[in-house]
Amino acid sequence: MPVHPVSDLIRFARDHSPFYADLYAGLPPQVDRITDLPVVDQSEFWAANTLHDNRVLTAPLGEAVVFKTGGTTGAPKFSCYTREEWQEFVTAFGAGLVDAGLRPGHRVADLFYAGELYASFLFILDSLAHAPVANVRLPIGGGALLESTVPTLEDFAAQVVAGTPTTLCRLAEHLMSLGRQLPAVELLFFGGEALFDDQRRLLAAAFPNAEPRSLGYASVDGGLLGRPVPGPDPRTHRTFAPHTVVEILDESTGEPIRETGRAGRVVVTQLFRRLMPVIRYPAGDRAEWTDVEGGVFRILGRAEEGVRVGPVSLYSQDAQTAVAAADTEGRVMGMQLVVRRWEGRDGLVLRLATAPGDDPAGLEVLAKAVVTELNDARPLYPDSVDAGFVHPLRVEWARHRDLVVNPRSGKLVRVIDERPTA
Repeated sequence: MPVHPVSDLIRFARDHSPFYADLYAGLPPQVDRITDLPVVDQSEFWAANTLHDNRVLTAPLGEAVVFKTGGTTGAPKFSCYTREEWQEFVTAFGAGLVDAGLRPGHRVADLFYAGELYASFLFILDSLAHAPVANVRLPIGGGALLESTVPTLEDFAAQVVAGTPTTLCRLAEHLMSLGRQLPAVELLFFGGEALFDDQRRLLAAAFPNAEPRSLGYASVDGGLLGRPVPGPDPRTHRTFAPHTVVEILDESTGEPIRETGRAGRVVVTQLFRRLMPVIRYPAGDRAEWTDVEGGVFRILGRAEEGVRVGPVSLYSQDAQTAVAAADTEGRVMGMQLVVRRWEGRDGLVLRLATAPGDDPAGLEVLAKAVVTELNDARPLYPDSVDAGFVHPLRVEWARHRDLVVNPRSGKLVRVIDERPTA
């Protein structure tokens, strides 16, 4: 699958995707630079990227693999790849696994999740199969019983275990409860979530000879984002050139950041995807350059478009929809999603503002209704609560003046990630 020049990709998207044709309607006929294009609005993108009467795709859905990405059960979001695009995706990501530490002959257990149109298990399995070094793949899956996973890891003397930090920690807790360790494991490949220091301590106790490494930075909607960079900081990644253009944009002005150490939001363009073009698409994360010329950046956490709480992805629109459904009297005047971490687990707090002078009576009932709506929309969250992965959803009442705003633009910050990043 070829990597397309920027100008060709832009022209193709304008000619074949009604969404991009509308988005670029006011631009000159010939556009050669990505920075001359508007950044995609996620809500508009997904409103157009529907199962029926789709306006984003550049061709009818006749040959493709379809995966589910973040969103609510009432409005699921789907991402499509042609056979050639998917092969290019996993081949490039598989090459990055060598940077993460994959060596010839490594026996790798895939503990990511499969089924229900989710991509991670198949994505990692295919990436290993297309990696440039030989390896032995053990497709166990994240949903397998720990009682059977541990013997499989031992029987095959697995040297690498790949999964989300939540899954890896669940396995580590199980091993510790049995008073056992897996000293044969050399590497713990994690992805999909940040890895925190308290999790590292747990993993070290169960896997005494293993080093946690990021296996790479990607998403089913955004595509390729960053190759692992060997070194002590697993948040550091390198752009997947020439497949991907990664930009870090100022959160107030939207201008590209060209210097190191200055945080902004990640925007990505995939130069190999044409069925569902991804052009200046917000990846949902904040980052900073550590080497601009070398394309090396450090991930700093989620941006306002989305948030990852343990294994659960949420969009700010998900919470806004839940609040709107529960708040029939219109008492909520503002909202922020606050992600915190305590007692070794992530937790989501909905900070809701009410009008001055509003009687607090009845707010407890409203809070319960909001939590019920959001749990119903994102059932993976209450399931993760029941499994002990995350804290239950909470509501925190505030006045509008208490909501955090951007100090330069005065705009409301939709998502606040208060988890440690160091």
